[in-house]
Amino acid sequence: MSDLNTPSGPAPEGVSVSARPPLCTPEARPYLLAAAILASALGFIDGSVVAIALPAMRADLGATLEQAQWFHNAYLLPLSALLLFGGALGDRFGLARVFSFGIGLFVAASLLCAVAPTPASFTTARVIQGIGAAIMVPGSLALIARAYPPELRGKAIGRWAAASALTTALGPVLGGIVLSLGIDGAWRMIFALNLPLGGFAIWLILSRVRSDPARPDQPLDGIGAVLVTLGLGLIAYALTSSGEGHGPSWPLLATGLGVMVAFLVWEARIAHPMVPLDLFANMRFSAANAATGALYFALSTLLFFLPMTVIAGWGIGEAEAALAFLPLTAPIALLSSRFGALSDRFGAGPLIAVGSGVVALAYVILALGFPMAQFRLHVLPSMLLLGIGMAMVVAPLSTAVMAAAPDSRSGIASGINNAVSRVAGLVAVAVMGAWAGRIYLGAGGTESFGAFSQVAGHGAAMDVAFVMLLWTCAGMASLSALLALVGVRR
Repeated sequence: MSDLNTPSGPAPEGVSVSARPPLCTPEARPYLLAAAILASALGFIDGSVVAIALPAMRADLGATLEQAQWFHNAYLLPLSALLLFGGALGDRFGLARVFSFGIGLFVAASLLCAVAPTPASFTTARVIQGIGAAIMVPGSLALIARAYPPELRGKAIGRWAAASALTTALGPVLGGIVLSLGIDGAWRMIFALNLPLGGFAIWLILSRVRSDPARPDQPLDGIGAVLVTLGLGLIAYALTSSGEGHGPSWPLLATGLGVMVAFLVWEARIAHPMVPLDLFANMRFSAANAATGALYFALSTLLFFLPMTVIAGWGIGEAEAALAFLPLTAPIALLSSRFGALSDRFGAGPLIAVGSGVVALAYVILALGFPMAQFRLHVLPSMLLLGIGMAMVVAPLSTAVMAAAPDSRSGIASGINNAVSRVAGLVAVAVMGAWAGRIYLGAGGTESFGAFSQVAGHGAAMDVAFVMLLWTCAGMASLSALLALVGVRR
C-alpha cells in the first residue's frame, strides 16, 4: 500500500512458495535481501525525491506547472497501472530474470532522465522508469519470499521494511544536499546515481540465484494491462492538459472513464483477471481500499506541493526543505510494528479511524499556521504529528485488507491495495495541480505556481493556494476515518 507500506509479490494463487525449488543457497540469502532492499530503495526514492528537485528542474528545463506535474505522473502512471501485471510477469518468466530486467530498464531510463534536454524527453524517460519500477517493485518482496523459508521470512521482511522506510526518509534529504551544492544541473546527479546502485543489485541477484524456473502455464492479462494504462493515462492527461486556471478536458476525461469501464467489464469476463472484482463484494475489503485511496490522495498532495511551495515561495533551500520528510517517515519506521500489534488486539477499524483523525488534525494545524512561514517551528512539528497518525494507519490498513481476503488471494489483495494508493497519488497530483493554479491566479499571482520568481505577491499567492490544498487534505483524511468507522470492523 504505497511507498510507505509493503508492496506485494507473492506466489501465484494456490501455489505454495515453499513447494518451489530453492531460489538460492542459505549463504546467499543475505545478498538477495540486500538486492531487494537496494532495488526497492531506488523505486521509492525516485518517486519522492523529484518533489524536492522540481523547482530546479523547472528552471533548468523551462517547464510549466503542467509539465512538472507530468514529471511526477509519467512515473506514477505506469507504476500504478502495471504493478499487478509486473508481479505476474515474474511468475510467468522467472522471478530473478524478470526482477533483474526491471532493474535494468529502470537504470537505463535513469540515464535518459539524467541527460534529458527538454521537458518532453524527460517525461518520456520517466514513463520508461515507471515501467521498470512496475516490474521491479513487486519482485523485491517475492525475491525474499522465495529465498527464505517460512520460519525466517518474517524477520527478513522486517529488515526489508525497516531499510525501505529509512531509505525513503533519507533519499529526499540526500537529494536536497546534492541540490544545495550550487552546481548547475545538480538534479541530474540524483538520477545518475541509480546506474552504479542498480548495476550492483543486478550483479547480486545473477551471481547468487541457483534456480529460477519459469511457469509457462501462468496466464497474463495483457489486454487488461493495456486498458487500465490507457484509461488512467487519458484521465490524468485530461486533468492536467488544460493548463493553470482552466478546467479539465471533458471529452478526454469521458473517453478515459469509458476505457476504465471497458477494463472493468473485461476483468469481470475473463478467467484469470489482473484485478479480481469479486474481492470488492466484501465490505471490509472495499472500505479499507476506499480509506487507503482517500488517505493517500491527501498524502500525495502534500508531498508533491509542500516542497515546491517552501522552495519557490518562501525561498528555503532544497536541503532544508527535504528535512520535512524525516519527521514524517521516522514515526512510520519506528512505530508501525507496534500499532500493527495493537490492531491485532483491538481491531484494525478503530486504529485506522483514530490515526486518520490524527492525520486530519495535522493538516488543519498546518493550514492554520502556514501563512506565518515558520518552517522549523511550525511545518516540521506538523509533519511529525502527521507521521504519528500515518504510523497508526499503515499496518492496520494492511491487516484489514489481508483479513478481508481468502488466504489463497492474499497476494493479489495486497497488490490491489498497493495499486489503489498509487492511483490515488496519480489523480491527486493531476486534480490538485489544476486547482492550485486556479487559486494562485485568483489570489493575484502573475507567474506560475511553483516557479521561481521575484515578482511581488508571488509567494503570498502560492501560500493561499497551498492552504486551500491543505484543507482538502484534511477533508480526505476525515473521510478515511469515517470509512474506517463504518466499513472496517473487527
